[in-house]
Amino acid sequence: MHLRHLCLLSAALLLTAIALPAAASDGSVKARLDARGIKHEVDGDGDYKVTYNYSKEGRTQLVFVSGGTESVEGFSVREIFSPAGRVEKDDIDGDKALELMRESRNNKLGSWELADDVLYFVLKMPDSMSAAELEAAMDIAAQTADDMELELSGDRDDL
Repeated sequence: MHLRHLCLLSAALLLTAIALPAAASDGSVKARLDARGIKHEVDGDGDYKVTYNYSKEGRTQLVFVSGGTESVEGFSVREIFSPAGRVEKDDIDGDKALELMRESRNNKLGSWELADDVLYFVLKMPDSMSAAELEAAMDIAAQTADDMELELSGDRDDL
């Protein structure tokens, strides 16, 4: 019986150790954002959240920088993403999805992706990017997503 409890405790600790890195944020992003004077907060997933303020238009736009990286064939990749709409609320149907795919083909950086019911503009960048390059990628994500939000919803500014 004692061995069983020890095994259960070990399994619980192992699962906790595996789960923690997903929620932990990467200090290198903080350093790059701080170097550019970009105000940010870390969300519950460990992603860096920045609110862009387009005061002239009276709009804001959220942009996230992934708190972790993914490795692909030796490349360390970090995602920068910004929400642009909701599938049901904004009537994103098959025709609109095809239009977004065509637009993604023409984008030099970034593409449209769905996560659950949310449409995001996502850039997958080498994590070796400088602070200035990170800021530029965030600017691209914010502007592209906010433009699409305007197109999809009119003047509504939910994201």
